Amino acid sequence: MSSANALGDLASLLLNGDVEVVDLAAPLGPDTPLLKLPPELAVDTPQIEIHKISEYDDNGPWWAWNWLKIGEHSGTHFDAPHHWITGKEYSDGYVDAIEPKNFVAPVNVIDCSKETAENQDFLLTADGVKAWESEHGEIKKGEWVVMRTDWYTRNGSEETFLNMDENGPHSPGPSLDCIEYIMEKGAVGWGTECIGTDAGLAAGMEPPFPAHNILHKNNRYGLASLCNLDKLPAKGAVLIAAPLKIENGTGSPCRALALVPKG
Repeated sequence: MSSANALGDLASLLLNGDVEVVDLAAPLGPDTPLLKLPPELAVDTPQIEIHKISEYDDNGPWWAWNWLKIGEHSGTHFDAPHHWITGKEYSDGYVDAIEPKNFVAPVNVIDCSKETAENQDFLLTADGVKAWESEHGEIKKGEWVVMRTDWYTRNGSEETFLNMDENGPHSPGPSLDCIEYIMEKGAVGWGTECIGTDAGLAAGMEPPFPAHNILHKNNRYGLASLCNLDKLPAKGAVLIAAPLKIENGTGSPCRALALVPKG
């Protein structure tokens, strides 16, 4: 089949509803949960602000529009390699320099929702990924790998989403050997439904924040605060995650989408 025929078939499948478009992004607004850093480390990302310029009034009689104040790593967002010190040397490590083809790829969805329901600090290991592959098939070079935990159902509340106590935030994520293994497989990136690509207690791991450390060291990408991964099959969907083309951007909020065969 030619490329043109394949695209034509996809267009027909989209139009007749045999391929569904699933929204994987959370709403962006003043109540969007944002990561909280230890006070001794850095200034937190400010809360999102939406300011009205005009809405059919004296400032603009026929149009409505707003201006925004927003951090690059707010809400459902894309992490570029330059976001982390291990990826700072890549000339294509900014969002505006990444090849657009890397924003569209097949996605492997590893369901850890049962384990997470039993243990909020659950870590997916390399052995866990290999066990998933033995059931669903091999992760191939250039594909996304995402961790389904159903954590996105907490996203309406910063308190439940961050899940903080005196020991820090509690949320599931990958172990070091998990991220190392998916990099060995050649994955284009890793995504989670939590506020970041790492587990909540990842600051205490060695190295700290292994997903950030290893992903960006390998010039690969991260997706955080994804939603609705329970609506995707283990294999067979296509993930579209395009960041804004911010000049020298280290990341960007994005409207992540999945193309999913109906049924």
